Amino acid sequence: MKPKILIVDDEKDTLEMMQDLFESKGYETEAAVNGLEALNIIRNQEPDIVLTDIRMPEMDGMQLLQELTKDYPNLPVLMVTAHGTISAAVDAMKMGARDYIMKPLNLDEILAKVERITQLSTLIKENEYLLTKLQQTYDFTNMIGKTDKIQELFSLVKDVAATNTTVLIRGESGTGKELIANAIHYNSQRVKKPFIKVNCGVLAESLLESELFGHVRGAFTGAIKDKIGRFEMANGGTLFLDEIGDISLNMQLKLLRVLQEGEFERVGGTETIKVDVRIIAATNKNLELAMEEGKFRHDLYYRLNVIPIEVPPLRERKEDIKYLVNHFVEKFNKIYGKHIHEVENSAMKAIENYPYPGNIRELENLIERIVVLSKSNIIKITDLPDYVRNVTFTEVEAGTPQIDLDRGLSSLVEEYERNLIIKALERNNYNKFQTAKMLNMNRSTFMSKLKKYCIN
Repeated sequence: MKPKILIVDDEKDTLEMMQDLFESKGYETEAAVNGLEALNIIRNQEPDIVLTDIRMPEMDGMQLLQELTKDYPNLPVLMVTAHGTISAAVDAMKMGARDYIMKPLNLDEILAKVERITQLSTLIKENEYLLTKLQQTYDFTNMIGKTDKIQELFSLVKDVAATNTTVLIRGESGTGKELIANAIHYNSQRVKKPFIKVNCGVLAESLLESELFGHVRGAFTGAIKDKIGRFEMANGGTLFLDEIGDISLNMQLKLLRVLQEGEFERVGGTETIKVDVRIIAATNKNLELAMEEGKFRHDLYYRLNVIPIEVPPLRERKEDIKYLVNHFVEKFNKIYGKHIHEVENSAMKAIENYPYPGNIRELENLIERIVVLSKSNIIKITDLPDYVRNVTFTEVEAGTPQIDLDRGLSSLVEEYERNLIIKALERNNYNKFQTAKMLNMNRSTFMSKLKKYCIN
């Protein structure tokens, strides 16, 4: 559906000609003979664009633009002016008009400019809608968890979001570190600026340097044109450096300079580029141990660790599992068109008892599998895979499985194999090729194991 255009002109012939032109192209039109009439129309039914002459009685186009800029700042206005009032058109642009058209009117030019403005306005509205959805998604009231530990975490994240402070998020793989980073950015003053993410653990040093800082043409083989790095992309916004514990000492030094000085050069370049970027870093590594071993710089650690946020593993917040289960059931009901409305007590108990070495990510994968394969609207104990249904635990061991000989060798071996694969994936930052190589498994066999054990 084409946008609605309000045409404002005191010349009746011009109004009719313009209405005929736009309606012939599928646009919906409204007409007004001066600014006052236009304002009344806008208050009752806001159009998508206003096309107005400058010279009109009672309220001219400049006065109308002034009112619209104040009360409807996102409503695009296109000014129509005669040669003698070109300076007024320039002033209108300074006041906020999107563009202007000179008389005598060129109909092709008018159509082209209106089409360009409406496309831009549509894009702006879509971006605003997406931003609103992101803010709603990462609103603190939507964060799931009732335990004291997780509520304290949410409170800290809320306080940190209101600042520009550097944040270091720590926790095991799958605990939701990226979710926390998203929540910080989308509840910060930088929300309308870019949020750029980089997984430092999956890129070789040379690639990571180019990814972060960009490069100039000819800097290395294959650099056929200039490239903007992630720091430049994030200027004014937030840069999320995931798996920061995996970068080399050389890269740590280069990163430290940016954090200290707010400037850098592209690879192969000499121009110093200044940026204003908030840094959120995350790692599942023990950085204190890495410093002792000489693998992580002390000065970079203290630059990053201004506000440390520890995300607890799922086994330390078991009371939250039922809330997460209900959330994921609702999520996958919508995705797969299912209508599951209940989880039997025995099934929920088994789900809560499992240790989740892969944390929330593993729980989410488990619930997706159950929802997809479920034949009824109730999740029963028989819907759970053997490795979840048959695991038993002691309170003292807090998630370390006992050996239950009554389960049989096959079930025990499968459980061990699954946990081994998850741990290997964590060590390789979920790089499946490297993990298969580490476990000495061919790719097809490894992928079939992932599918069998519902590991993504």
